[in-house]
Amino acid sequence: MSSEPLLIVTGLSGAGKTGAMKALEDLGYFCIDNLPPSLLTQLSEIPALKADSRERIAIAMDVRGRSMFTDLFAALEVLRSNGTLHKILFLDCADDLLVRRYSETRRRHPVREGHSLYENIAAERKLLSKVRERANLILDTTRINPRELKMRLGRIVMNQEVSIDIDIDIMSFGFKHGVPLDADMMFDVRFLPNPYYDATLRDLTGLDKPVADYIFLQPETNRFIDEICPLIERWIPLHASTGKARLTIALGCTGGQHRSVSVAECISKRLKKHFSQILPFHRDLQKKPNAY
Repeated sequence: MSSEPLLIVTGLSGAGKTGAMKALEDLGYFCIDNLPPSLLTQLSEIPALKADSRERIAIAMDVRGRSMFTDLFAALEVLRSNGTLHKILFLDCADDLLVRRYSETRRRHPVREGHSLYENIAAERKLLSKVRERANLILDTTRINPRELKMRLGRIVMNQEVSIDIDIDIMSFGFKHGVPLDADMMFDVRFLPNPYYDATLRDLTGLDKPVADYIFLQPETNRFIDEICPLIERWIPLHASTGKARLTIALGCTGGQHRSVSVAECISKRLKKHFSQILPFHRDLQKKPNAY
């Protein structure tokens, strides 16, 4: 990890400071947004900014007014003189993409010194040129999605490779209690033979061995598991590549007591061979109304 406990994040408006701060937070930084440069020197008194501290603080700054430039450079000089280790990360981006972002969001550009967005962006580039020159790190975000941004920041800021993990919930549920609205994938296992109609199994659940044995003695159960698991294994990395932090895979039977529970447990065990963040969750297991 980088030895500098303080990271100052600045750059062009629309270049991705918000996304960068979210990524840095995921990487373990304590993040402060839009701190006035004049307050920067006060942070040097925080114990977390001492050289031997394991804590890391990231501060996002919008330096737009000319007085703010004076405050920033004065603060940087104070940080240097009192030995507060820090780096400046400057986020850059191609003009065409900045124009497109502002056009899509219909937000006003904070620097209004021209008759068009291109002129405003050019004016901001000129204003920030000296800050860019002082930056230790410059990151062009033109072709970077959120997942890549986190990986890039891990490499250039912390000097380490970052693995992008995704939490995977394997949820069982009962259709009679409503479908889960947060499911990313949903499978219906009501085609499997129902243990409810066996009097010796009715009051048990899919977590009990006799029920699981009953369900997995059925050839269609094993065929379903064997066919669906390879598909899920291929889909998970595609979801993770979008920057998604959580994926919910739902399996439903009638009441959420027997079939979906056993199948969810089995799929969870299969997926744990390839993915570490697997959590089985049985939404309706405690509900006991009527037939299943």
